[in-house]
Amino acid sequence: MVPETRYARSGDVAIAYQVLGEGPFDVVYAPGTVSHVELNWDAAGIAALLRGIAGHARLIVFDKRGTGLSDRDVGVPTLEERSDDIRAVMDAARSPRAALVGTSEGAPMCVVFAASHPERVSALVLYGGMARPLWAPDYQFGIPERECRRLIEKGAEAFVTPGGLEAIARSGFRSAGEEEVRALARIIRYGASPAAWEALDRMNMVIDVREVLPVLSAPTLVLHQRADPWVPIQRGRYLAEHIPGAVFVELDGEEHLLTAAIARQILAQAIPFLQDATAREAPEPDKVLVTVLFSDIVGSTARAAELGDAQWRQLLAEHHARVRRQLARFRGVELDTAGDGFFVRFDGPARGIRCAVAIRDALRDLGLEVRLGLHTGECEALDGKVTGIAVSIGARVSGLAAAGEVLVSQTVKDLVAGSGITFADRGVQQLKGVPGEWRLYSVAAV
Repeated sequence: MVPETRYARSGDVAIAYQVLGEGPFDVVYAPGTVSHVELNWDAAGIAALLRGIAGHARLIVFDKRGTGLSDRDVGVPTLEERSDDIRAVMDAARSPRAALVGTSEGAPMCVVFAASHPERVSALVLYGGMARPLWAPDYQFGIPERECRRLIEKGAEAFVTPGGLEAIARSGFRSAGEEEVRALARIIRYGASPAAWEALDRMNMVIDVREVLPVLSAPTLVLHQRADPWVPIQRGRYLAEHIPGAVFVELDGEEHLLTAAIARQILAQAIPFLQDATAREAPEPDKVLVTVLFSDIVGSTARAAELGDAQWRQLLAEHHARVRRQLARFRGVELDTAGDGFFVRFDGPARGIRCAVAIRDALRDLGLEVRLGLHTGECEALDGKVTGIAVSIGARVSGLAAAGEVLVSQTVKDLVAGSGITFADRGVQQLKGVPGEWRLYSVAAV
């Protein structure tokens, strides 16, 4: 029986999801690039994995925005937006806390969500995942960008080439039978259009969650096939080495996509791990991935002297009201207001940038110029407040911004890659009281 397909609302986007099983803990399954919650059940490997998990837990499965039965016309969704879809389906399914199982590109989605919402994640299982796909001097088992772009073009061509999608499927699991190959080709064909597939591939190309890995606190199991034809095993090892306390298990196979045999291998490792991890008492999260925003009015002292106390208080009240309207719009959480400045946290950097730009633009007709700075990093969380070096960095970045400028750290820029936000390089800067050198960027367009 195929479970009933339901819909969750993630902002303005409808996300298709299903719920099955009645176990003692919840699991959310985050698929790879393309899925289809109803056709998944025709693919032996995917169905075996999902039914195997549902035999021990309450399982929530979904199609990411832009794919499957979820809303399609959503532009090119960022990793931040796709991770937020996990929150949406958990809320819709009334799941306050769940383990996350992410395969392939679903792995970095789970990483971002678990780091941003540690109180909602009991455990992580990552199969065939990676922190980033592209080569870098300190990540030499990535693929060169030119080669990656060639593969993206080849994938788009497969949609209009007879047998092309079957060839893609066959390249992802060497030992699969023809029925499994055809089933996966159908999922790809019905799960995305040619343009959507290409756009998703281009978005996935720029994923980089390396800075997020050390923030994770949930018990984590990393599984990887020894001869994975799509994602070299070194990328799985990198995940495990950089996630605190992660367990790495090398599976004896040469697959990436899920066959029934591979599903059994995954379940043999994942089910005992999940049962043990979810049975533990949930600790109070002591660290969380946060985007911090600092803002202040340029030349406020001179403006206050020019207007006088009464008029300045009125202007400042209107400033505060307009800032708070934008915070409500972009889910910013006000942490402190000191004089004419705001200290705000966000659970996503792209949302923080767009809020900063909206604040700047909303204040211009008041004759006020503001400087705004953002940084994303690990913070200590206590009673709704956040502290730590990431907060200090955000404040220092703001202090270097010019009037009317939104200035961000390299980490923020990397995490919003593929969002359409563009930047101007402001060069390497010293941040007072913060070790090292920091490359900063000015937001050019959103």
